[in-house]
Amino acid sequence: MTDLGTPTVLSDRQREVLLAAPRGYCAGVDRAVITVEKALDLYGAPVYVRKQIVHNLHVVANLESRGAIFVEELDEVPEGSTVVFSAHGVSPAVHAEAATRSLKTIDATCPLVTKVHHEAKRFAGEDYDILLIGHAGHEEVEGTSGEAPDHIQLVQGPEDVAGIVVRDPQKVAWLSQTTLSVDETLATVAAIRERFPDLLDPPSDDICYATQNRQLAVKEIAKDSDLVIVVGSGNSSNSVRLVEVALEAGAKDAHRVDDAGEIEESWLDGVNTVSVTSGASVPEELVEGVLAFLAERGYPDVRAVQSAEESLIFALPPELRRDLRAAQQA
Repeated sequence: MTDLGTPTVLSDRQREVLLAAPRGYCAGVDRAVITVEKALDLYGAPVYVRKQIVHNLHVVANLESRGAIFVEELDEVPEGSTVVFSAHGVSPAVHAEAATRSLKTIDATCPLVTKVHHEAKRFAGEDYDILLIGHAGHEEVEGTSGEAPDHIQLVQGPEDVAGIVVRDPQKVAWLSQTTLSVDETLATVAAIRERFPDLLDPPSDDICYATQNRQLAVKEIAKDSDLVIVVGSGNSSNSVRLVEVALEAGAKDAHRVDDAGEIEESWLDGVNTVSVTSGASVPEELVEGVLAFLAERGYPDVRAVQSAEESLIFALPPELRRDLRAAQQA
């Protein structure tokens, strides 16, 4: 007969780590980080970067150690200097300001964000009211809104839909921040469509493939997890959403950490299965640090769970490719 007064001891054999795939760097983040690295190699330090190149504290700190200087606005950049625009994109007003201050610009905006900018300009050109689903203050939202400020209004969720005012209910279109939760976006679109049945969809789903794939991967492993650890920074929208998606999919507990140093030992109490994933701006070495932390605490067995394949690669910004070719020919 089992002694109910004796606490259950989990053996290493019973414990398991499920490692989500895909995870970590997406093509847009990889392109943006390499852009800053190549710019530093080619032009020398300092290279200025408007906003965080990607939303990860470790990536930013590493680039700072190599000579990158991150600024909030262009008035912090000396005239004539080289400045990189982050993966999240900028408005036409920022491009114009850079030109007036004779700044050498390298645009590392993710091509998927650029696609949304083009859609905003097209809808505005056809005189639609554009409902941009996203989070106030996010760089991507500010950049997209700047493409057609007179036509775009922000909708942060279904709770905002009742307050929407448009000129013509039959000429309303929606766009979204690319890093949102798929489910969150669809819920907001459904609420908007109830008010505006003629709502026009963008020509393609604006949720970025990497965001969607990482959320699908978490859903697949969360239902079997006692604990989900998401590696990513607090200002990374897609990392924060992964925690929410994990809990909604059935994980008993889920937490976001910048690195292994933020994991609390108490989270592992009574835990058999730990799942690990990372946001789209997280270098793999941070995930490896989490796996090492878990191995030291009795979770040595790691099983990768592959839910999608990713092979997309984006070319470096054309202005940087041009200068790299010139340097090679010199």
